[in-house]
Amino acid sequence: MPLSRRQDLLRALPYARRYARALCGSQSSGDLLVAESLRELMAVDDPSMPPRLRLYQWISRHHAEHGREDETAGGMPPLGRKLLLLTSLEELPVNDAARVLSLSPAQATTILGDAHTRLRSCAQTSVLIIEDEPIIAMDIEELVRQCGHTIAGVASSEAEAVRLARETRPGLILADINLGDGGDGMKAVSSILQHQDIPIIFVTAYPERLLTGDTIEPAFVITKPFEPLTLAVSTYQAVSGGVSLN
Repeated sequence: MPLSRRQDLLRALPYARRYARALCGSQSSGDLLVAESLRELMAVDDPSMPPRLRLYQWISRHHAEHGREDETAGGMPPLGRKLLLLTSLEELPVNDAARVLSLSPAQATTILGDAHTRLRSCAQTSVLIIEDEPIIAMDIEELVRQCGHTIAGVASSEAEAVRLARETRPGLILADINLGDGGDGMKAVSSILQHQDIPIIFVTAYPERLLTGDTIEPAFVITKPFEPLTLAVSTYQAVSGGVSLN
């Protein structure tokens, strides 16, 4: 593989990790998919598709081979789930997402439309928001309500987050990484998870910093600023647990 394409592939790794982790519902399973796909891609030079799309494609294929693709997990068919992730979380145009999944644009559009309908009918949950900027917190509250969820509470510091999680026992936590003078969102979540098993979505302007694969990292990461659909899809994946590997 030429050096330039190899470098493009390496630059795509953080985003591939985000897709794979969200698809599987865990860091370990997602990173395993990425590693398996990367090994095969590095050995083959195929210029017919950009490296980032090719990596998404191999992750999707390996997941189909090892996952439970015959199930409609959480009420969502596998192709619909993947199209939602590729177009909302990874922000691919529908035509590119169709190429990744070996579908025609017309097929992808139809499946995606059905997935959007199913997404709107999914069960709602209560959400604890951890965000230190009041205006941003208000915006996130509105987005969460647009997705059909309720607000368990809004915390601006580590201590407040731990207290509210204990008092409200939310169904999901949406956490900023940097809480300014209020501390660290990841530390707050770590403390909460010692006592409660709650799905977590981290929100950051720099997702690639959380997707290195070098340490224990979040399974669900969305990029600031985000659209309501991105939040809806990520919330669905987090609450439904993704589609794990056998």
